[in-house]
Amino acid sequence: MNKTGFTMVDLFILIIYLIAVLVAGLYFSKKEMKGKEFFKGDGSVPWYVTSVSIFATMLSPISFLGLAGNSYAGSWILWFAQIGILIAIPLAIRFILPIFARMDIDTAYDYLDRRFESKSLRVISAILFIVYQLGRMSIIMYLPSIGLATLTGIDINILIILMGLIAIVYSYTGGLKSVLWTDFIQGVVLVSGVLIALFILLKDIDGGLGAITNELANGKFIAPTEKIFDPNILSSSIFLIVFGSGLTIFSSYTSSQDLVQRFTTTQNIKKLNKMLFTNGVLSLGIATIFYLIGTGLYVFYKVQNDPASTSNIAQDQIFMYFIAYQLPVGVTGIILAAIYAAAQSTISTGLNSVATSWTLDIQDVVSKGMSDKRRTKIAQFVSLLVGIFSIVVSIIMAHSDIKSAYEWFNGFMGLVLGILGGVFILGFVSKKANKHGAYAALIVSTIVMVCVKYILPPEAVNYWAYSLISITVSLITGYIVSLLTGNNKVAPKYTTIHDIPEILADSSWEKRH
Repeated sequence: MNKTGFTMVDLFILIIYLIAVLVAGLYFSKKEMKGKEFFKGDGSVPWYVTSVSIFATMLSPISFLGLAGNSYAGSWILWFAQIGILIAIPLAIRFILPIFARMDIDTAYDYLDRRFESKSLRVISAILFIVYQLGRMSIIMYLPSIGLATLTGIDINILIILMGLIAIVYSYTGGLKSVLWTDFIQGVVLVSGVLIALFILLKDIDGGLGAITNELANGKFIAPTEKIFDPNILSSSIFLIVFGSGLTIFSSYTSSQDLVQRFTTTQNIKKLNKMLFTNGVLSLGIATIFYLIGTGLYVFYKVQNDPASTSNIAQDQIFMYFIAYQLPVGVTGIILAAIYAAAQSTISTGLNSVATSWTLDIQDVVSKGMSDKRRTKIAQFVSLLVGIFSIVVSIIMAHSDIKSAYEWFNGFMGLVLGILGGVFILGFVSKKANKHGAYAALIVSTIVMVCVKYILPPEAVNYWAYSLISITVSLITGYIVSLLTGNNKVAPKYTTIHDIPEILADSSWEKRH
């Protein structure tokens, strides 16, 4: 067994992997993409590639290390957040994808523009998304690089720059098609790496899977203090975690450009449904494996070996510790490549979605009548600029105490972006909702959520209730204000759930795609 940590063989494997990703990204970008092809692909990317891309985008390296850390240190209570996908996906397939496909939207915020006939709402929403993504990409470059730098002895600046540069190159050259194919490769590496780690861990544990299930049966699955249901629905319980995460994921499927951009690659509803269903299976399956690994690490280090040997290892770094000191030479390199894969897929998607949103939601609205060539040039310039900005911010974070400020910033922007989901859902469910109602929903739900998060005591409202509150406030406020300011004008055709029977009945438009 490899007891010496990171070796030259592992470094070689990591370097080969990075070169392979770069070559693949450049290969898929060999056809020059212009205009809509740069932003939505050229229609040649198979649905399963896009599905793995959604999965790779949603699973950041923070999740990679954090999920195993959760079950290592505690129970499987947060695993139930993954079950929320079983609520989000059927809702998206039934109510959202047919509308997006029929409208043939360019971006998530294009929907708001056409539904509420408000370009300013489109611009505001895009700005919120872009600021959120800037913070998120910087953190995702920074956090895994700390662990990798400690483990490998490679300078953290080099790791951050490498991670950013490779993502910039293929995002810049090939647009969405290149990002989707490289995400697919990264997703395959990620899944393979996690499965190898689980297999070796089970082999190292006396009793294998039986020893893990024994711990799960004795309080490591659900701790005695954890509630399945609480009559106070704003208080922590398994029911709230499942329901709340379901609404959060559903909001992301409707309002987050990095995910919605995948839905714009085709107007074929059957392909979209398969795409989302496969993503659900992958996400739930891999999350379950991470939690099994976490409990396995608990059995290996705390039950069957000397607990003192890992007493000073942070829970989020325990998986990294196992990778370095328990896996065979070479396998460590493969797993580290998988962690790098999780980071790069999230970054490349962030770069491409920000470039797309800036160009189509902001620049196009301000400067009307741009040519496809100019749009593509602007998007490439933005992805380059945003990539460099994220690298610089990550390096600043690595050499200062700015981390906590950025975590606060990311949490706050995530909250505001989540509020956008309420405005989208208002547009989907109500024919009478108008732009005045949409603005009121955005403003009031933002005020309410800021009060809930920063003014009320933390124990008053559990985090998993945030989406439930923001969506409810958005729907009530938006509907009332729309009624008070309406002039009996109804929503444009094919923009609400009430149009879905007609959309599905007339599939002649879909056959052309």
